[in-house]
Amino acid sequence: MDEQPAAAAFAEKPTLIGEHALLRPFRLDEDVDVLRELLTDPEVSRFTAADPGLTPPPPWDEAAEQRMRAWYGSRADQSDRLDLAVVDRAAGRCVGEVVLNEWEPAHRSCNIRICLTAAGRDRGLGTEAMRLMAGHGFERLGLHRISLGVFSFNPRARRSYRKVGFVPEGVRRQAVWFGDHWADDELMAVLATEWEQHRGYPEGR
Repeated sequence: MDEQPAAAAFAEKPTLIGEHALLRPFRLDEDVDVLRELLTDPEVSRFTAADPGLTPPPPWDEAAEQRMRAWYGSRADQSDRLDLAVVDRAAGRCVGEVVLNEWEPAHRSCNIRICLTAAGRDRGLGTEAMRLMAGHGFERLGLHRISLGVFSFNPRARRSYRKVGFVPEGVRRQAVWFGDHWADDELMAVLATEWEQHRGYPEGR
């Protein structure tokens, strides 16, 4: 394993290349339309914020535009997290983001999250992007544990995470009110020792 301290490695923003997906730092001028779509997509809000979409979202105004540009324009300056654009290699276009955040240096652990626009879904890009990012976390950043949360009404994501090697660890029962019913929040994680054995392919290639 590389001995470079995780703090220094987080400051580096790599390009990670897979068969169908490529992860790279954001290019704001090139990616801005996709990022705006991502932040206004009801399905993204549904699966990341448990928003059932019962009320219209606030209008996208100049203030929202400036907040988006300030946020994504500063991702390359962060030394305690890694935010990368997910690019569909066939189209050559950004389709979302994948992030390592909530870094706990004492425990060498991180959270991981991903969100994709409609153009990036149901094609295996998300699974490959998660595999690339988790691999970087373990093999380059020296992480011991990478975890995530997924709502019970998102079985597609759960299947994808399992393919990469994330293991269910527990359930926050009825953690969110989703429109007209309670939904669970499932915790999943993968450890460095597990990753070393399967490299993101627990069921084989």
